[in-house]
Amino acid sequence: MDYYKVNITALPAEEWLFDVIIDGLADKGFESFSDAPSGFEAFIPADFYDEKAVNSILEEYENKFSFKVEKTLIKNQNWNREWEDNYFKPVVIADDCLIRGPLHKDYPNCRYEIVIEPGMSFGTGYHETTVMMIEAMLRASLKDKSVLDLGCGTGILSILASKLEASSVTAVDIDERAIQTTVKNSVLNNIPNIEAVRGDISAVQTNRYDFILSNLYRNILISNMKACSQILNDEGCLFLSGFFTEDIPVIKGEAEKCDFKEIKRLIKNNWVVLVLKKGTQ
Repeated sequence: MDYYKVNITALPAEEWLFDVIIDGLADKGFESFSDAPSGFEAFIPADFYDEKAVNSILEEYENKFSFKVEKTLIKNQNWNREWEDNYFKPVVIADDCLIRGPLHKDYPNCRYEIVIEPGMSFGTGYHETTVMMIEAMLRASLKDKSVLDLGCGTGILSILASKLEASSVTAVDIDERAIQTTVKNSVLNNIPNIEAVRGDISAVQTNRYDFILSNLYRNILISNMKACSQILNDEGCLFLSGFFTEDIPVIKGEAEKCDFKEIKRLIKNNWVVLVLKKGTQ
């Protein structure tokens, strides 16, 4: 399959801006991202590239920033090897969790090792939200607990939940490619107890969970809050990320309406993870 590499630079170069644009591009079919001077590179299958969609995301900020967009066609090749050799490097989180590709050879030993097939960027362990969700999970007690990964992406959080001895893991995403990637990565990691389901939270509304992991956009987190409360067991925990520090009041306000109380928060480069507990006095 041919890919387009789209290099986006901005002046002034603001990291928060690049994170927001990457979120938007991921929603438009871009699969992979890597850092570049004053910006980043984004990758998408050539058949899915829509220049108007890219421009529509940038237009919102053109009154404050100057953008340069360069597109390069990458002809059909061994994409996994290309990605691992040039963009995706092994990463260690909290000194305890290694994330690597299946072709990587030189990497440190860690208590938890997760192998991710390249293809979708969110979930390779580089984005602040993924890093903090993993850090929060490593501090929790998931053994013998039921876990829902809502918006599973590559399945990285589902795989870690299983390695943390969760009794069952349900991975949900509206994107069929995410479901396929999660299944593939589950096999790579010899994980037998992940059920991958295509859909939104309504696809699991008859189930009950001890933990819900949701690394999504702010508005989706808010719209899902009531449903999360309904399918979460009493004293269960909800891990939320995908939003900024300025969004905390509205996220917490909606959570409190649904009987959630904050028990922990992590912040990295203005991104946030909130850990909420249901039924806490």
